[in-house]
Amino acid sequence: MAEDRVLTVRALLDAVRAEGRTALTAPEGKVIADAYGIAVPGEELATDVDEAVAHAARFGGPVVMKIVSPDILHKTDAGGVIVGVEGAADVRAAFHRIVANARAHDAAARIEGVQIQELLPAGQEVIVGAVTDPTFGKVVAFGLGGVLVEVLKDVTFRLAPVDADEALSMLDSIRSAEILRGVRGQAGVDRWAIAEQIRRVSQLVADFPEIAEVDLNPVIATPEGAVAADIRVILAERQPPPRRTYTRAEILTSMRRLMQPSSVAVIGASNEQGKIGNSVMRNLIDGGFAGDIHPVNPRADDILGRKAYKSVTDVPGEVDVAVFAIPARFVAAALAEVGRKKIPNAVLIPSGFAETGEHALQAEIVAIAERYGIRLLGPNIYGYYSTWQDLCATFCTPYDVKGGVALTSQSGGIGMAILGFARTTKTGVSAIVGLGNKSDLDEDDLLTWFGEDPHTECIAMHLEDLKDGRAFVEAARATVPKKPVVVLKAGRTAAGAKAAGSHTGALAGDDAVYDDILRQAGVIRAPGLNEMLEYARALPVLPAPQGDNVVIITGAGGSGVLLSDAVTDNGLSLMEIPPDLDEAFRTFIPPFGAAGNPVDITGGEPPSTYEATIRLGLEDPRIHALVLGYWHTIVTPPMVFAELTARVVAEFRARGIEKPVVASLAGDVEVEEACQYLYEHGVVAYPYTTEKPVAVLGAKYRWARAAERLRAEGPQVGRWRETGGLVGGRFMS
Repeated sequence: MAEDRVLTVRALLDAVRAEGRTALTAPEGKVIADAYGIAVPGEELATDVDEAVAHAARFGGPVVMKIVSPDILHKTDAGGVIVGVEGAADVRAAFHRIVANARAHDAAARIEGVQIQELLPAGQEVIVGAVTDPTFGKVVAFGLGGVLVEVLKDVTFRLAPVDADEALSMLDSIRSAEILRGVRGQAGVDRWAIAEQIRRVSQLVADFPEIAEVDLNPVIATPEGAVAADIRVILAERQPPPRRTYTRAEILTSMRRLMQPSSVAVIGASNEQGKIGNSVMRNLIDGGFAGDIHPVNPRADDILGRKAYKSVTDVPGEVDVAVFAIPARFVAAALAEVGRKKIPNAVLIPSGFAETGEHALQAEIVAIAERYGIRLLGPNIYGYYSTWQDLCATFCTPYDVKGGVALTSQSGGIGMAILGFARTTKTGVSAIVGLGNKSDLDEDDLLTWFGEDPHTECIAMHLEDLKDGRAFVEAARATVPKKPVVVLKAGRTAAGAKAAGSHTGALAGDDAVYDDILRQAGVIRAPGLNEMLEYARALPVLPAPQGDNVVIITGAGGSGVLLSDAVTDNGLSLMEIPPDLDEAFRTFIPPFGAAGNPVDITGGEPPSTYEATIRLGLEDPRIHALVLGYWHTIVTPPMVFAELTARVVAEFRARGIEKPVVASLAGDVEVEEACQYLYEHGVVAYPYTTEKPVAVLGAKYRWARAAERLRAEGPQVGRWRETGGLVGGRFMS
């Protein structure tokens, strides 16, 4: 049956192509709908007014009449749709009016007739569609439909094809999800019927890559089913060329030699200070790289005390990485020599390629690299740091604080912001990598490597685009169960598909698709640069939560209110304190304090009250995360609070009980030192803000849900232990 439907649609699409068309007519759309089991109303094509009357009579009730023309895509805009026509006289009049409107709209339009369609009962209008996204390929969409679809823009996207469960999840991903369940006494719609329409459309576009857009709008959803009142299918004018791909094993082999090299050649190495080739050499040497460093310069015999070579082909032995520090116009010839030397990786620092309009020059180096099997990093980058190898292959300032955070950026300026943040906050990094023009190596290559790298605990990536969104999603899905992936996607205001021929296409702006697909992949999306860096810094510090119950303990009522708002804003759950736990908290706080959640111990309490309530929060297995709100007083100075909190958290950690604890410190400048102390001892703390610590906790929860680390129910005590597989509930985003 599946083969038959493919043959039917293939024959139809070939016929449309043969006529030089890209838009299918409504009757042709029905052929596709019938082949794929997409529910549509009964309909017939009338080529003259008498046929229209006869067809309408057979439906035995009011009908919808629509113009059928391969040249008129938006029928309503052309006055080509009349709804609720009944009786021979009205059918005749409507036929003539529709044709006249169509000719007035486009005198040259080919008119094949008028579609007579069974009038559907009233119901909830939704839209189901698919579009070809330049980054992610075939994407299926669902949202509220009808005439307001492009105004409300309440729509969600998934990679196509989707299975039945994933299609059903899309119904809960729109802002108006409750409408579908039934409101104000109205019955809910048949959710499975809508999900089936979504699934079938997604399979259609997956089976036929040449279909650019599909629109079912509106789909009339009722308690009894879901039927598409209109189907629009548009073919792509051309297919994009296939991208060269590599297997996971090939990526890991190449990336291992890039990130853990034994030998590096610097092409364009120099003795002259201020030259990029001199800075790269100094950073490699001064950074303590233990491998071989080979300067290459045809006009020097010795550079910084090391033998220089006229050509990279003269370098003895194997070389893992060639770092280029020469002008763009010389790169192609030198890259060919790298290929003849069989060096697997080239790091191209020079600018002057596609970013300046020199697309042909960039295409030339890509072709050379493909011919010799070289993987290219760059061009137009600051280089890269692999700290655990003591490798600083960059012309920027060195950085050698080893840790678990891998950071990447497409921009050199952002890369330097990353470097400055890491230095200021003493963030330990496993790598900092510039990607620049991404002529070859890109985020999915790095993500594949960092996902396996034992030194990396969290990956944070600034990106302006993705060359291959599907490859990135595949790499993210393999990585997220093991470690968090944070993405800062620049260009949220980028224009979408302005020339789209369907409602779905018009809705599929760049950011809307990115947002949904990244969430689908389990990626944590940061709203800004500082958030990306703070998430990356904090997530390795915080243990994974084992449940949803968050409790706030605060010394100031005002902070408690703001912290409660932040908890809600970040999609977290304030625990409903049970009576026994409420009573336990009340034993430690003064009568004028407040139990419940937040637990308000008041600002005048001594250190013992902070310690007792924090201990209770860590001890009770029903509490899964703590948010602390500290208020600077002489009774409990900032460092006293920091030291007691760190001590209690460490004590419970030694007992095998780890819960995420974040803190907001309000007070004089001493709270800054206290926050730094807390951070260094496993408590994520920030001065002068109630939003930031909770946002970080929210990011940790988003990862825990995506990685299926949250257990569905029941009290949990102790640290999560890896079991080699995924445990817990289904994927939640």
